[in-house]
Amino acid sequence: MNGVHDLGGMHGFGPIEREPNEPAFHADWEKAVLVMNLVGMVKRIYNIDEFRHAIERMGQARYLETSYYEHWLASVETLLVEKGVIGREELDARTGYFERNPNAPLPDRKDPELLARVMNVVRKGMAEKSELNPAPRFKPGDAVVTRNWQPAGHTRLPGYARGHQGRIHTTHGVYILPDAHAHGRGRCPEPLYSVGFESGELWGDAAEPKERMYIDLWESYLQPLEA
Repeated sequence: MNGVHDLGGMHGFGPIEREPNEPAFHADWEKAVLVMNLVGMVKRIYNIDEFRHAIERMGQARYLETSYYEHWLASVETLLVEKGVIGREELDARTGYFERNPNAPLPDRKDPELLARVMNVVRKGMAEKSELNPAPRFKPGDAVVTRNWQPAGHTRLPGYARGHQGRIHTTHGVYILPDAHAHGRGRCPEPLYSVGFESGELWGDAAEPKERMYIDLWESYLQPLEA
């Protein structure tokens, strides 16, 4: 995805302000958004790549003006409407009701089985196991160059790393290609590599000397570096 959502390596946004002893959540509604997202994925209403792509479809001004969990909430809203779980008019009506009645009691629905499934994900994660095929094209030590292209949809190749030379550090296995999974094109499994880049290759004169950065990249993002 191109645009303001791909902030890595961009300038002009000021320093990152670190909050001492920052809590995991700043308000109870953030906890609720986290749970809503987990439920959406546990029930396979949508997958994590669709979730990320829905955030990337936020308007640029809204994206910059809102917080981390507001991005999550916007994505959940978008996907639940698109998947037909809730209608836009129904969602707007419920939102309007609670804006007018902020102290109204919230629905209290118990689902022990779903809670157990969500807690299992919290404890163990949702990472997919590596698949067997296809065999990796590259091996550790191989010199590669990342593709320099402007995809219209979701990708996990950040803009700052496109068109740069690196070297294969290790092979993680074969995993779902996010670029396909986010758009309903199936799993399209590909080998996933850790690729090392010299800092000067990515950041030029602004780079710290003798530093190296490692990025996990799928095989279709890479091409062999011609000698």
